[in-house]
Amino acid sequence: MSAPDGDEAVNEIEGTDEAEATLTALIKAAFPHERVPETAYRRAADTVRCAAEESAWMRVKLAHGLDSLEALADGRFAELSPEEALPLLLRIQHTTFFGFVRQTVVVSLYEDEEVWEVIGYEGPSFEKGGYLHRGFDDLDWLPDPRIEEYDGEPLVEVVSDLPRGATTKSVRGAAVPAGQSRARAGRTGRGTKGQQA
Repeated sequence: MSAPDGDEAVNEIEGTDEAEATLTALIKAAFPHERVPETAYRRAADTVRCAAEESAWMRVKLAHGLDSLEALADGRFAELSPEEALPLLLRIQHTTFFGFVRQTVVVSLYEDEEVWEVIGYEGPSFEKGGYLHRGFDDLDWLPDPRIEEYDGEPLVEVVSDLPRGATTKSVRGAAVPAGQSRARAGRTGRGTKGQQA
């Protein structure tokens, strides 16, 4: 992780191995998967870093965010377990820094084919004819669904309780959309300024 060519580092952590380790650890703690390899998390961290370099503002946010995270962890965030890191992530969850990391990683991590293998995703199906005849239900890590047939009395057919002569105009005042006054809501079927449509 390094500052863009010709640019000075924003702070002491930007461009260091420590920043790379902290960012990778942050992603692992925010998106914990036991079997996802470290290499996939590092690629996601690299994607975040590259995305931040496209904007000086985001580059500063990323550098300061990683520095703040290290300060919260007494300089050892990368050494924390995901359980130990979680309270720190909850403290920063509403920051621009964390939002940027989250929105970038949620796409890049789950587009990684190495991650697909771990979570059982077979990849896009369109070019292979869809999932219907390719084992759409062959996931072995989900419990079998509980399927029960209803064997009670026949269900009563639901019918409207409005009298035959009722119109939506006569009952319109009962439900008024948000932001609309009752007076305006009662003007259904009329043109502008009270003129008949």
